Amino acid sequence: MTGATLILLAVALPVAGALLVVLTGNRPDLREGVTLLTGAVLFVIVGNLAAQLRDGAILTHTLVEVLPGLSLTFTIEPLGMLFALIASGLWILTSLYSIGYMRAHHEEHQTRFYAWFAVAIGSTIGVAFAGNLLTLFIFYEILTLSTYPLITHHGTVEARRAGRTYLWILLGTSIGLLLLAIVWTWRLTGTLDFRPGGILAGHVSEAFVPVLLALYAFGIGKAALMPFHRWLPAAMVAPTPVSALLHAVAVVKAGVFSVLKVVVYVFGTDFLRLTGASVWLAYVAGATIILASLVALTKDNLKARLAYSTVSQLSYIVLGAALANQAGVLGGGLHIATHAFGKITLFFCAGAIYVAAHKTEISQMGGIGRRMPITMTAYTVGALSVIGLPPMGGAWSKWFLGLGTVDARHYVLLAVLLVSTLLNIAYLLSPAVIAFFGAPSQGEPGHGPASGLEDTGDAAPIREAPAFCVVPLCITAAGCIALFFFGENIYRFLGPIAGGSP
Repeated sequence: MTGATLILLAVALPVAGALLVVLTGNRPDLREGVTLLTGAVLFVIVGNLAAQLRDGAILTHTLVEVLPGLSLTFTIEPLGMLFALIASGLWILTSLYSIGYMRAHHEEHQTRFYAWFAVAIGSTIGVAFAGNLLTLFIFYEILTLSTYPLITHHGTVEARRAGRTYLWILLGTSIGLLLLAIVWTWRLTGTLDFRPGGILAGHVSEAFVPVLLALYAFGIGKAALMPFHRWLPAAMVAPTPVSALLHAVAVVKAGVFSVLKVVVYVFGTDFLRLTGASVWLAYVAGATIILASLVALTKDNLKARLAYSTVSQLSYIVLGAALANQAGVLGGGLHIATHAFGKITLFFCAGAIYVAAHKTEISQMGGIGRRMPITMTAYTVGALSVIGLPPMGGAWSKWFLGLGTVDARHYVLLAVLLVSTLLNIAYLLSPAVIAFFGAPSQGEPGHGPASGLEDTGDAAPIREAPAFCVVPLCITAAGCIALFFFGENIYRFLGPIAGGSP
């Protein structure tokens, strides 16, 4: 098949899969088989496109011209391809995990869940392959709307309230700020195309560049820069597979991917560096990194802690973009991959703990590591990767982000990275320490005189979540380690977005 055909298939296939999910909804095994098959075929298609891109093919396709000079166009470049590979690959694992999680909880409306999940992945692929700002905006909005039913899945008052917060912030920022920035860019340049080196140089006064950048940075609300971050913790009311989708596969990654893409292909890193227009954004990202980490320390609910961790970690990528140098941009691109695997592992583990032990609070997890050794070992691996310690993939992205701060001579931001890493250790490893070495709660297996091993937990039987939950978290944990050894390959693959091969 031609590249253009494969691009269209990659975007359309998940939507077709969603329709098949609806048609097979009264046969759960077939419905879930359709979900897994669709995910597998999508990953093969994206992998084929990646191979063509690596071999030097120019992959672009215009679907329709809306107005003269304004079209729905898909163009594949290294950053978008990396994002698409992550989204399509992790969709398969998230679908496997969802089967175990949703069945274990006897969740209602499972057909609706799998259908909207597929639509969300399709819109994510559209964001990844967007060839201009118009295409990006359309699929960005579809992603917001398609994930709303997932946020409100349980239908409770709390879920509906979270859904309203989700829509108000994400639609409010995108329509009120991002759309304004796109229209302004069109008026200035006469084009919305993504081009290497950017399109704004020579078309906008230097005094207005920081203003336009602010409209983009805060208008892309999915990047969760403070103060437009509240939607993300609020959305944790959704089932854990949705949390994994939000934090690792689709929504937040679509946000920081869009910020990075706008910086590279609309502003141009050289233009931003020469004007100094992105320095303020680097420090806003630094403040978000620290403040969100401090809030995470106060949260006893594991999913809430991981949510604020995500707010912090996303700003690492925004920081890399704002540094506007090669090390920063490539470090930010690497962090999209390493954080995806680390954070999805952590959320998978949180859901597995809830399925097997019905625990949501960290203070209740004493002894869980001895009852669920596989899950908590995977949790520890994911935590170490997000922290950035070798031999985990996260070590490389944080290394290059650190180099970016040094190259830009922003030593305060280097200190931010170091301090935030210490905070990462405090809020991510403490649950593992409590799980492995803490005493079980009253009434838990292994606690009290009846066990003969009071407060040791040694008599607690091993009781992991169902295999559909455990196998995916083991695979993503292994991915955290694999990324350490393949980090250089990703770095070189992304090289062209920063102005050449490193």
